Amino acid sequence: MYNEKIELLIDGKWRQGSEGKSESLLDPATEEVLAAVPHASAADLDEALAAAAKGFKVWKKKTAIERYNILAKAAELIDARKDEIAKILTLENGKPLGEAAGEIAFSAEALRFYAEEGKRAYGRIIPSRTPGVRQMVFKEPIGPVAAFTAWNFPASNVIRKLGGALAAGCSIIIKPAEETPGTAVAFGRCFQEAGLPDGVLNIVFGDPAFVSSHLIASPIPKAVTLTGSTAVGKLLQKQSADTLKRCLMELGGHAPVIIHEDADLEKTLDLLAAFKFRNAGQVCTSPTRFYVHEKIYEHALNGFVERVKKIKIGAGVDEGTQMGPMIAERRLDVMDGLVADAVEKGATLLTGGARIANKGYFYAPTVLRDVPDTARIMSEEPFGPIAPFTSFSDFDSLMERANSLPYGLASFVFTQDGALARKTEEELEAGMVGVNFMGISTPETPFGGVNESGDGSESGLEGLEEYMRVKYVAEL
Repeated sequence: MYNEKIELLIDGKWRQGSEGKSESLLDPATEEVLAAVPHASAADLDEALAAAAKGFKVWKKKTAIERYNILAKAAELIDARKDEIAKILTLENGKPLGEAAGEIAFSAEALRFYAEEGKRAYGRIIPSRTPGVRQMVFKEPIGPVAAFTAWNFPASNVIRKLGGALAAGCSIIIKPAEETPGTAVAFGRCFQEAGLPDGVLNIVFGDPAFVSSHLIASPIPKAVTLTGSTAVGKLLQKQSADTLKRCLMELGGHAPVIIHEDADLEKTLDLLAAFKFRNAGQVCTSPTRFYVHEKIYEHALNGFVERVKKIKIGAGVDEGTQMGPMIAERRLDVMDGLVADAVEKGATLLTGGARIANKGYFYAPTVLRDVPDTARIMSEEPFGPIAPFTSFSDFDSLMERANSLPYGLASFVFTQDGALARKTEEELEAGMVGVNFMGISTPETPFGGVNESGDGSESGLEGLEEYMRVKYVAEL
């Protein structure tokens, strides 16, 4: 049962939209209506902007330890309600309950990290050329933040923005995805109960284009942050230019996976099969282009397909489910189109390639072999449970292919040769590289891409500094 009432949070008060508009929230596993998601009107958004401006004046004056105490308490509440919030997340997103619980636990840990680092936002003293002058550099919060998040990680996408902004001393207006609103609402209640002052956190929903353009046009937010597609990121950056807002963009990817001839193939395939179909492949760092050395290509394909056929598909709340549905019916059409295009261009379908179940947005885990670089799936991020394989023999041409796209979020390399690993990771154009390892997202390490995969980093020290600005004071 879905146990969260979806409301807007504006200036400390939970409420519906002033114009009464809403949309239905669907369970992607059953297509049943879970709740109604209220839409914010222009007047509601203006109230949220005013609240954020007021809240910032209060929050920035809190000491770092005062902010730490509130954020740490919110993290405790999130942890205590992990199972309850995970159920909400699974019902609205579709991912298995175990994945959802892990995401909630990650969120609590990330919030604790940000709370701690907020106490260490150090400035510095610079020796002066003039006797008697003190030269001081301070780090201060940039101001109110407008944040927009995607539906694929309803908890971690939200908490990275909340944690970074709040720990830095900023207020924030966040618009989570309408497909997955309940997790953010549950987090908001935890922050309120922890003692966060009114107006410091505001949560709104509505038509994405309308909400983003309205908030960004205001001079109140001093920073804009998005987790979403590259196309939307470019649009928001253009809109932000009118008021020169700082932009933190976590955008699309198309992660190459390079399996060298000497890789420990069995361990490699175990890892890849698990991570490729996590959240039904709806992960921005998901392995999406598989380049395998020609000498182990057939072995790798056979082993991967064998593992894929054992994946248990079902509703995320069902015991033993390893892969749930996709987020919406529109994504099934995209999968069909990518598979048909690849096959038309010469690829061979080894398994999957079709919708399954009478209800829900389920798509079979899919493996394609001999996929040419001209196939759309090799240049368009699939964001779904499709694994396209191709072989390579020459290192230099491999690097050209791996780096041929404008994206540069994550890349993965498998080899037992340390020198070859270093050579490959140095050549790859990516913000994050995993070598014989897939766990590249942690609270204490920077998460971000290069080129058209985004600008800036979340998590780690870098994630806090994105919400701070520098003030230099020379004092005689």
